Amino acid sequence: MRSRTEVALAGLIVLTLTGACADPATQRVSLMNAPSAPPSSSLAPAMPSVATDSPTMPGGTPSPSYFRPPPLAPATSLAEPMATGKPLTATGPPRFFVTGRTPIFSFADSSKTTTATPVPPAVNDAVTGAFVAAVPLPPGVRSSWHLVAAGPDNRTFVLAGWTGLDTPLRLFRIRLDEKGRPGEPELVPDLEPEPDQVTAMALSQDGSRLAYTVTLIGGGTKVAVLDLATGRRRDWVTRESTAVMGLAWAPDGRRVATVLGRRGLSVLDLGNAGTDLVAASRPVRPDRAVWSPESVAFTPDGGALLYSAGHDVERVPVAGGRPQVVARLTLPRGASLGLDFSIDGTGRHLLYTDGWRAHRVDLADGSATSVPIDAGERSGEGESPVVAW
Repeated sequence: MRSRTEVALAGLIVLTLTGACADPATQRVSLMNAPSAPPSSSLAPAMPSVATDSPTMPGGTPSPSYFRPPPLAPATSLAEPMATGKPLTATGPPRFFVTGRTPIFSFADSSKTTTATPVPPAVNDAVTGAFVAAVPLPPGVRSSWHLVAAGPDNRTFVLAGWTGLDTPLRLFRIRLDEKGRPGEPELVPDLEPEPDQVTAMALSQDGSRLAYTVTLIGGGTKVAVLDLATGRRRDWVTRESTAVMGLAWAPDGRRVATVLGRRGLSVLDLGNAGTDLVAASRPVRPDRAVWSPESVAFTPDGGALLYSAGHDVERVPVAGGRPQVVARLTLPRGASLGLDFSIDGTGRHLLYTDGWRAHRVDLADGSATSVPIDAGERSGEGESPVVAW
C-alpha cells in the first residue's frame, strides 16, 4: 500500500501504531478532535483435508446468468425487521474475540483439483491473543469462514460457515461462558436459502436479528435482515453497480448504517415499506468525501457514526454535519487500503487485524496494543483471519 502522510495537529495526543512489535506490544495512536483532513489522491482436533473439483464451464461457455441477470425477488417474509428487544448488556473492556478464517485452499501440481483443508473458528483472549477454545461447527458446516458478527455483551456471536465449493454459506450462533468456552452452535433455520454469498454482516443489539449484505449475480447489491430464530428475512435491493462494505445496527434497533459503495455512508430505515435500498436509505456522508471507507459503527447513544476513512477513524453526526477525526492509525507498508474494524458494546474499544496480529485501540485514552493471533488448528496458515468482539 502506498503510504499516506500523517497530519500532525498541535495539542493532540500523538501515538504511533506499527505492525511488528513485542508480544503484547505497547503502541501509540493519534486521538483527534479536529475537522477531518480532505482525502489524499485446549487445541482443536485435526480436521481432514477435502478434495473438491474446481468449477468449470462446459466448453468454456460463460454462464448465461452473466449476460442476463436473474430478476430481483426480494424476500418479504419478515414482517417486523426491527430489533427492539432488551439489548444485551455491554460490560467493560472485552475479554474475548472470535476469529474466523477461510479453509486453506491449495492446488495439486498439474491438477485442476482444489484441496480445501477445513479449519475451525476460534475464541481468543482479548488481551494476549492466546487461543482459548475451538468453536464447534453445526451439522452441514465443514469449516470456518471469514465472517463474524458480535453482540454488545462480548458473549454472543454469529458466524458464517463454509459448506463446500459452490454451495451457500450457513449461519450459526454461539454463546460463550465466563471462561470463553463456546456452547453448542445454533444453526439459523434455512427457511429462505440465500443463493449468493454473504459479504458483510452485523448483529443487532438485542441479539435477535442479523443484518447482512450480498453482491448480486449480474450486478447490484442487497441488504437483508434475518430473524435468527425463524429464518424469515426482509430484503432491500438495488441494481446499482455498488457494494456494501460495512453494516452496523443502531442502538434502537430501527436503523442500520451502511457503507454503500459510491453512495458512502447511509442509514437504512427498517420501517420503510418498500424494497428499494437506495430509496429507503438516507445519505449521511457521500463516498466522494471519504477516502476508502470500509467499516461503520453507531455510537452508544445512536447520535453519530464512527467509520473508517483509509486508516483514520472518523465520527460524523447521523443528522449530518462536519466530521471529526477520532483516531489516526499508521499501518505498515503493504497493508490494506481500508480498515475493517470491530467496536465493542461500550463504543470505546476498537479491534482490527493486520496479517496474523490483532490490534486493539482505546478510543478514549489512545492506548494501543498489538498481539499475535493463535487460532489453534493450523494457525498462521492460509488467508489472514477476521476478528470481532
